[in-house]
Amino acid sequence: MRLKVDVVTRATEIPWGQVLAPGRGVAYRMLSLSYPALGQHLHEYGWGTRGMVPFGHSAPAFPSAARVPGRYSAGGRGSIEFGSPLLPVVEAWAWALRDQELIDWGGVALHIVDIQVMKPPDFSSRRARLRTRTPVVMKVSNAGRDGRPVWVLPTEPDFPACFQHNLDRKLETLGLPGKVLLEKLTWVGPQRSMSVGERKGKKPGAPIEVELSGDPEALQAIWSWGLGQSNSAGFGWIRA
Repeated sequence: MRLKVDVVTRATEIPWGQVLAPGRGVAYRMLSLSYPALGQHLHEYGWGTRGMVPFGHSAPAFPSAARVPGRYSAGGRGSIEFGSPLLPVVEAWAWALRDQELIDWGGVALHIVDIQVMKPPDFSSRRARLRTRTPVVMKVSNAGRDGRPVWVLPTEPDFPACFQHNLDRKLETLGLPGKVLLEKLTWVGPQRSMSVGERKGKKPGAPIEVELSGDPEALQAIWSWGLGQSNSAGFGWIRA
């Protein structure tokens, strides 16, 4: 399930360091207003046996804003999307936003004009072709010479195995039976490193398009959550 928040702003750009970084805090603030116990549990323990945080969000998008090379353009009417396979999370966000007039997105004021709940496709064919709007991030823990995590980009040989492992962990976290299988990586966009928050640096990745197969309910959960890791930080957000 997703929540699409239509907004307007007088700002003409969003600094690159604030394109994704504020989203996680915004999501938790909304939970703290309407379902604080759930928000605290997700923040401290995650969900399920794997302790993952099953929600994601997009970057603010402004289709009519004038494009300026090197800048993330804003202005006029746009939207932000938040999503989770946990219905109580989406309901809590919707409830919190009922009484809010704006979202502070890293110092950029986004005035709320409409809120829409978006249901996932039915995926009755048991197949899905999904393309992300934000970079997909993957890493292998303790793989470097010094034991630090190693980033795995979509163009590298280890990426499919890492990506499949992430799909498996997500379904285990949600307690869903069956599997979602990566059938094919059909497109890789330009690599970009994105800021994830103060003092946390940047994470490298690239938008991708994939063909997946699996149980319809599991595919719906992945559509609501996102692809790859760090979805709660805005990575791997899937185009509706």
